[in-house]
Amino acid sequence: MPKNAVNDTISKKDTIVVKKEALDDILHTKADDQRRDVPKKMTFLNKNAQVKYQDMQIDADYISIDDNKNLIYARGKLDSLGKIIEPVITTQAGKKYETNEFSYNTKTKQAIAFNARTEESEGVITAQKTKKYNDSVFAMRNADYTTDEYYIKKKDTVSDYFMRASNIKLIKNKDKSQIVTGPIQMYIEKVPTPLILPFAILPFSQKRAAGILIPSFGEREDVGFFLNGLGYYQPIGEHFDLKVLADIYTKGSWNLRPQMNYLKKYRYSGTFTADVGTMVRGIKGLDDYTKNSTYRIAWTHTQDTKANPFLTFSASVDIVSTKFYNNPLNNNYIFNQNVLNTQQSSAVTVTKRFLKLPVTITGTASYSQNFATGLADLRLPQMNVAINQFYLFKSKTGVRQGLLENITVNTGFNLTNFVTTQENELFTKAMWDKMQTGLKNNIALGTNTTIAKYFTFSLSATVDNALTTKTLKKYYDPVNNVDVDEIQKNIAGYSTFSSSASLQTTLYGMLKFKKGSAVEAVRHMMTPSLSFTYSPDFSSPGFGYYKNYYNAEGALTPYSIFEKGIVGSPSSGVVGALGFNIGNNIEMKVKSKSDSTGVKKIKIFESLNLSGNYNFAAKDHPWSVFSINGQSSFFNNKLNVNTSLSLDPYKIVFAPGATQGVRTEQFGHFSVQGFNVQLSYPLSSEIFGEKTDYAKKYPAKGEVRNENYYFDDDNYAHFDQAWTLNINANYAYSKGLSALGTKIASVGLDGSIKLTPYWNINGSTHFDLVTKDLAYTRIGFSRDQRSFTINFNWVPFGQYKVYDFFIGIKANILSDALKYKDRSFTQPGAPF
Repeated sequence: MPKNAVNDTISKKDTIVVKKEALDDILHTKADDQRRDVPKKMTFLNKNAQVKYQDMQIDADYISIDDNKNLIYARGKLDSLGKIIEPVITTQAGKKYETNEFSYNTKTKQAIAFNARTEESEGVITAQKTKKYNDSVFAMRNADYTTDEYYIKKKDTVSDYFMRASNIKLIKNKDKSQIVTGPIQMYIEKVPTPLILPFAILPFSQKRAAGILIPSFGEREDVGFFLNGLGYYQPIGEHFDLKVLADIYTKGSWNLRPQMNYLKKYRYSGTFTADVGTMVRGIKGLDDYTKNSTYRIAWTHTQDTKANPFLTFSASVDIVSTKFYNNPLNNNYIFNQNVLNTQQSSAVTVTKRFLKLPVTITGTASYSQNFATGLADLRLPQMNVAINQFYLFKSKTGVRQGLLENITVNTGFNLTNFVTTQENELFTKAMWDKMQTGLKNNIALGTNTTIAKYFTFSLSATVDNALTTKTLKKYYDPVNNVDVDEIQKNIAGYSTFSSSASLQTTLYGMLKFKKGSAVEAVRHMMTPSLSFTYSPDFSSPGFGYYKNYYNAEGALTPYSIFEKGIVGSPSSGVVGALGFNIGNNIEMKVKSKSDSTGVKKIKIFESLNLSGNYNFAAKDHPWSVFSINGQSSFFNNKLNVNTSLSLDPYKIVFAPGATQGVRTEQFGHFSVQGFNVQLSYPLSSEIFGEKTDYAKKYPAKGEVRNENYYFDDDNYAHFDQAWTLNINANYAYSKGLSALGTKIASVGLDGSIKLTPYWNINGSTHFDLVTKDLAYTRIGFSRDQRSFTINFNWVPFGQYKVYDFFIGIKANILSDALKYKDRSFTQPGAPF
């Protein structure tokens, strides 16, 4: 290239750079009045103003656009006093937001809103100031959150409750959103409550989510003020969740209640729960001070019936400390009357069935506690093999006839390991030394046929076989002057036999009254039956089941070597007893205008049975005690009455000043040995009149705070005040050979009444007619608000005086946050 040649290459300094546009997309505007200030690069929109930019639309009374600052400002409509009466409506990604003022930076995508109303899932957030950092994160200052449906739908300008926080962060993702707050307080009807949380996380998702569970609060006389059910909920994977609750009392008592649920659809489900705590009563240093540890361990497991029809497993385990219900740290045990429990049982069961074999094998491990005695019964393990009932002979014609073709056989085996022991001896050497093992087999044959068309004749025979590993030896100890029961370790067994025959028929009788009488007829159905039972004397020396010893008084006394064992003892003495039973059913027909047929049946006695027996082989007192049992119902089957009466046919004589009598051989006196009557009567508002059709009677219908009423001409509200009252009464008298019998008599009431469609009062009480004392009594009320419920329970007197106050939110999103209830894998929503 020549030296003086011209260089046509363009210098970098001369490169033309195009300035990037401030907007990434077209901005559309419209309004009734538009004005452009070119020098200031400002656009002003007045009345019915609208701006559309990308996926966002802003509708307001006034909008300004500043091109220098890349800022869009919108304001709602003002009244004559300068108050905003119509909000700014901002719509983005299908979500609608209402604010008084709104500004948006088109470059940074950030926005600031004042008095913004944001709807999320089932709730709405109203914040004094909201800053949008991006499409996913919103920061809010002085914000209220509520799920009040009326407020959300703008049927009311004030929500019935809200949660207030000074700072809230709303995080929005594609699949789920959540609110994160600092301290947050609950307000009811604008009144602040003591319900304050240090923080809260509200995930808007249908999935289970972790969070704090809010307790109920109240006071109990013996342990002080309390928080009951404060805890935390944590889902664990797809099949598990964990809940840990705590009960805290001001006088020092505490209780921890972990609970784990598990579920595998179409297979099984179950729950592990525990109660571990310390009960403190009284003041330390004084005589009434006590401190006791309590525990409860429970496990339930249920297998889906479709999972495996041939092998099923179930568990219902509930083990408590002996005085657990005397020291309840969970107040629910008081309100549910669990404190009256006298025993507790647990069982784990495995059942095996076969496709082609008529056999069912059941294995069980069970544990039973008696709180009165402090003893526990343990069966570990217990196995039962049941063979399905079968006929001994085939039918020749296809229809079974006669005694032979109707013979059925029932048989099975039962293996049991059993021990009764103290709670502190469980699974120690002392317990294993006392454990007994027993094997029993039962074979039962039965048949029946019809005789002379009207009589059913039945025959049966039963054979029992038993083996056990321990027997009893009784003897008199002259050193200590006592009778001694010595358990010996050796294998022994017995076989017993009994047979019976019975004859039964049914008789009908009808008593008709004159035409026009109020009572048209009385119908009587009687079912008499006779039976004869025979079994030999298994106490005779030839069997070897009974032995004799000389007791402390020097009398020769027989006893069974199987006494106090788990396989029972063979019967002593020959039984050749003729038994009878007379069943009765009595009804009457009366005229009734309410019945379409003109008559109505009234049951006088649904059943009235008389039974007893005479033992021909007995050396004394061949007649048994006679039993009479009756059952009936009155007032359209509302009043149920159950009665029982036992009569001793032999005379009982008492020596002067004696409290126990002697049964003589004088027959025919029929003294009352026991009597019991139970009555129950459920009353309700429907029984005392037809339900009023308020829609027809009062055409004016209105609504007050979500409650529907019907108004008469004087503008008085009318509604259905439904109520129920269940009355239960019991009287029991037992005498036996005692000169003075014992009586038990009580009356119980429980019911509820609706003061308004959403106010409900309920309660229950029992009065002891013998001691003249009120027993367990509970009073409660509930208020169903628009978006939450209030429950109050009170036990005013007795051993446990307690009241409990509880607020629960209805919305799924808060149902576990502000209310402790059983969670399940099918329940959506999430707690704080």
